Amino acid sequence: MSMHAEASVDIAIVGAGPVGLAAALALASEGRSVALLGLLATPRDGRTVALLDSSWRLLAELGLQDALLEKAAPLAVMRLVDDSGSLFRQPPVEFRASEIGLEAFGWNIENADLTEVLTETAGQRAGLRLLPGLVRSIEPAADSVRLSGDGFAPLSARLVVGADGRNSQVRAVAGIASRDWRYPQVALTGIFTHARDHREISTEFHTRQGPCTLVPLPGRRSSLVWLLDPEAAEAAAALDDATFARRVETQVQSLLGAMSVAGPRGRIPMGGLSVDRFAAGRMALIGEAAHVFPPIGAQGLNLGLRDVAALRDAVAERDDPGAEGAMTAYDAARRTDVRLRTGAVDALNRTLLSDLLPADLMRGAGLLALSRIGPLRRFVMRQGLAGGAAR
Repeated sequence: MSMHAEASVDIAIVGAGPVGLAAALALASEGRSVALLGLLATPRDGRTVALLDSSWRLLAELGLQDALLEKAAPLAVMRLVDDSGSLFRQPPVEFRASEIGLEAFGWNIENADLTEVLTETAGQRAGLRLLPGLVRSIEPAADSVRLSGDGFAPLSARLVVGADGRNSQVRAVAGIASRDWRYPQVALTGIFTHARDHREISTEFHTRQGPCTLVPLPGRRSSLVWLLDPEAAEAAAALDDATFARRVETQVQSLLGAMSVAGPRGRIPMGGLSVDRFAAGRMALIGEAAHVFPPIGAQGLNLGLRDVAALRDAVAERDDPGAEGAMTAYDAARRTDVRLRTGAVDALNRTLLSDLLPADLMRGAGLLALSRIGPLRRFVMRQGLAGGAAR
């Protein structure tokens, strides 16, 4: 290569969070040259992710299972508790993974631990270059896209993957329209130690302000995601660790006995985002560049990992990964799955925020049906878990 020839790769991924890292590993596995651009960071803010079965299988295929098992706890049972004070309040509903022939619905791991495992594996993968730079300019052309910025030499790629979050630069340059919205909620996150064993049970309390969920971690530890209205969230976030732990213990009805905060706490404003298309030109969107919604039912990062699997399949066995046929196939594969899930999570969240009797009645009747009708419960469990766009 002469001094003046610009570097080129098959695929460039913008954004080095967990979804971008997973995409880099999955796409480099196909023997292509891949560059991952972005600042690698693993902030610990009490956020965890429940990797559902299809996500776990994808990460296992990428060679991560042993490293993840050391840091993750299985979710054998998912329990829903109606704590809304509704007139139609139903008894708790429990879903058992064993009912659908699984050892676990998924495995819960700290976001920071997941990112560290992905980064370490990516650093050793042949054909994958990690460029910890900041992309400033994206210039599409007919047969490639040129990227330049701080901390890396300009390069061109036949496919650019936007894994750069809800304010995606790739999405803007691709001219893909997005719609975003806010909920009157803030999520508080944290990790707790507790006196009682969680017995691999994840418990979601449905309250008037939104869900409050405790998810198992290894040992006598659990992660919290608690949605509150902004004022209540500010007040709770301002509490010292000991007072906050007591407040959470009361909120979860002392389910796990005495609790104490173990590590940093986080606070995340809640909102959603959807896009018109998942690809345009030689650019494809994955993760929060393509969809954002509240942390209900552990769908967010799992949906991003399903984007990764669908993109890998769409470009497989194609000489040109950014060709129009590949982009059309990827867009088609993601449309139904993402829209259905975004709609379902949004609807559930809005019924929780509603004081209207029909919404209460519907939710109450739904939980009652799930608790009483085995086939319906098993169908719902499979819908929530299985991989693939058709579902």
